[in-house]
Amino acid sequence: MTNSVTNPATSPVTKPAAQPLAKIVIFGVGLIGGSFALALKKQRAVTQVVGLDRSPAALQRALQLGLIDVAGNDLSSALVGADLVLIAAPVAQTEHILRELYPHLGAQTIVTDAGSTKSDVVDAARRALADKVHQFVPAHPIAGREVNGPDAALAGLYNGKKLVITPLPENSRDTVQFVSDLWQRCGAIPHLLSPAQHDLVFAAVSHLPHLLAYALVDQITGQPDAELRFQFAASGFRDFTRIAGSSPEMWRDISLANRDALLLELSHYQIQLERIAGALKQRDGDQLLALFSNAQNARIRWNHSIEAAEKPVREGGD
Repeated sequence: MTNSVTNPATSPVTKPAAQPLAKIVIFGVGLIGGSFALALKKQRAVTQVVGLDRSPAALQRALQLGLIDVAGNDLSSALVGADLVLIAAPVAQTEHILRELYPHLGAQTIVTDAGSTKSDVVDAARRALADKVHQFVPAHPIAGREVNGPDAALAGLYNGKKLVITPLPENSRDTVQFVSDLWQRCGAIPHLLSPAQHDLVFAAVSHLPHLLAYALVDQITGQPDAELRFQFAASGFRDFTRIAGSSPEMWRDISLANRDALLLELSHYQIQLERIAGALKQRDGDQLLALFSNAQNARIRWNHSIEAAEKPVREGGD
């Protein structure tokens, strides 16, 4: 590792090892968990993948698609000999899953997650895992699509995408490296942040945009001429609202889990909207032009930096 676990920073960590794992267990065999499994299978990095899911239909579909090798129905046997457990379920389910894991969790098994919030997940892990919390490494892959379920899984979903790890003080360096290595084998680029840093950043650049997209579409559906408005909506509307096609359940859980940071970002956004409304009322073209130009320049710089570092995301949320 190039970063101290107790002093996380944003620079990448080191290269993965090539040794395959005997067994991994995935809670949630949809887009995120299924893509993780497919990527590791493609790299021949794992011998057996056991899937667990609250939906029997999703489990059977994941088995048919080859995302998993075994559809688990008994947690105790599923965890025997497991090198890793990935929790790829909505964040509100994390504590319940960890509590179920606890009595069956062997000393050799590492647990990680893929949740879009981290402070709440860390708190949940401390409550649920107690003396085994050092075996849990919180993480968040910054990749996604606006479609869900096993059929949405892609082996290349994580190629060139950032992966945020928010290590616990209790984690050993080797444990964090182990999780980092696996995600790198999926094509991801690991970075370290603290849970608080993670949640503040993603409230601004991920969670707020999803709320705005949902809000706009919902607002239009409530208008008397909604059908007419949708009939003439074109590429600008499609691009702005694409992420409103993401899982409502997942984004409900994320919004509530990161409520404080999101409320702060919403207050900042409301101030910005008031500035724009004021400029419109005053017919102040100069203020509008200054705001739009600043935003355009910032987005161009961001887009160039993304293109230099990774393949641009063309669909989905994170």
